[in-house]
Amino acid sequence: MVSSPHEAMHRIFQEYPGLFSRVSEVLGIDIPPPTSATALPTDLTEARPVERRVDTLLRIETKHDGPFLLAIEAQGKKDPRKTASWPYYVSYLHNRYALPVLLLVVCQDHTTAEWAARPISIGVRQWQTLALNPLVAGPHNMPVITDVAEARKDLALATLAAITHADNPDVGAILKTLSAALRDTPETIADPIVELTAQGLGNRPAAQQWRNLVAVDLSFYKSPLSEEIRDEGRAQGRVQGRVQGHAEDILLVLGQRNITVPDKVRDRITDCGDPETLRQWLMRAVTAGSAEEIFAEE
Repeated sequence: MVSSPHEAMHRIFQEYPGLFSRVSEVLGIDIPPPTSATALPTDLTEARPVERRVDTLLRIETKHDGPFLLAIEAQGKKDPRKTASWPYYVSYLHNRYALPVLLLVVCQDHTTAEWAARPISIGVRQWQTLALNPLVAGPHNMPVITDVAEARKDLALATLAAITHADNPDVGAILKTLSAALRDTPETIADPIVELTAQGLGNRPAAQQWRNLVAVDLSFYKSPLSEEIRDEGRAQGRVQGRVQGHAEDILLVLGQRNITVPDKVRDRITDCGDPETLRQWLMRAVTAGSAEEIFAEE
């Protein structure tokens, strides 16, 4: 199953095709800035039933150097099969469109990035028939953007940088910078960035940090993610209300029955966050001979 970070790492180039121009600068590759970009079909399957599909494929137009194809692969881990499929992608695309082809691999960890950057050679020991050199963007070469002005200058690059640094110990500062940069940004621009960032972080701990930032810093946005976070907050509030009510009811019943409640028991009741457990304790409080007896069956 394709993960949400996998989707975000290549889909961001679909949303912001001009992003590759800035990424190539970061990678130290002199690629002319695009004048336009067109998304192409990603299906590379031939008539024979062998399905091959690149993650994202863009036709990039340039002012002086002509067009080229940009094939983007999001890679979450090492995959030995790619040493066969990536050269196939490049040669197939070159043959089909008769255009130069660049392969960009986007990663979120150093080990995978180092593996993906290795040249792929097809041939014999004495002679290389075909050599493939992927461009790789990952935590080893994407900028760590913690300056709001820098992030605001290029929100797409700042988003990709945040996604590729999802496991960085300073990811909290990176995400805080991105959320601050979005505060004065129109919703039409901010919404896809909020969603892509959440998608790119997947189920990492940083994902919850981003959700918290969206809930506080970007509370005025109406994006699906911000609405989901607010719904979660309201649901948590309702659960907390039930928890508090059940705890008060238990103490009230014990008090009405003149049963002494030691501080240790009181603390256990008020610290419990499970409504079902509190409901069971409440039922036992009606007949318990002492406060401790409400825990007797546990």
